[in-house]
Amino acid sequence: MSTLDATRAELALIVLYLNKAEARDKICRAIQYGSKFLSNGQPGTAQNVDKSTSLARKVFRLFKFVNDLHGLISPVPRGTPLPLALLGKSKNALLSTFLFLDQIVWLGRTGIYKNKERTELIGRISLFCWMGSSICTTLVELGELRRLSKSMKKLEKNLKDSDKHKNEEYCAKLQKSNERTLALVKAGLDIVVAVGLLQLAPKKVTPRVTGAFGFATSFISCYQVFDSMLADKVVLCVAVASITTQVQGKLKWEACFAHQA
Repeated sequence: MSTLDATRAELALIVLYLNKAEARDKICRAIQYGSKFLSNGQPGTAQNVDKSTSLARKVFRLFKFVNDLHGLISPVPRGTPLPLALLGKSKNALLSTFLFLDQIVWLGRTGIYKNKERTELIGRISLFCWMGSSICTTLVELGELRRLSKSMKKLEKNLKDSDKHKNEEYCAKLQKSNERTLALVKAGLDIVVAVGLLQLAPKKVTPRVTGAFGFATSFISCYQVFDSMLADKVVLCVAVASITTQVQGKLKWEACFAHQA
């Protein structure tokens, strides 16, 4: 593969990533909380960017509550302990409620819904729902990591005479453990962000602390979206090949028109 082909493939990967609404939302989220960190709650350009980006992000989340509503009514994986299953369903219910109420907040902020006091109240309720879903996520990830740790220890005992890192099942469990650890860290940081947005501890969780933690979780979210995209290798290969072909075809047409001119 030539350098040009490699560059086209890399650009195709970037295009594929940016075509995802979730990826664009998380990039905007990083800009939002980065601006919050810089402004530290003080009026100015950074605070204006924070507010405008926050409002713009709500468009990406229109009808997104359906995703967690689907998760709420979907059956849990076989073998999942009842406490973890209930926590998982609670997380889906709270996150779905947050996303639904967030649309009403968007209507209020854009002036379509005129009751400002009720908009602010709904906004606080939605943030409490988000904080609750983050707490549930933290507890679920802790429980799942404990289950994974036990199964990995059993597998290690069975693989005493061989290299465990060459075992596919062990490597899969290790990768899953890493993913859940990252999700646990993100959920824990999101709780702090929610506390900051709700101003439950204004002296300790200042706008700058909220911005720093929010930027960190946004970066993690961007990585998680990219990682999930790379995990689906078949779709990834087909999409990259398709985009590369389109780019090559466009370049050929441009060259043809340039030659005729």
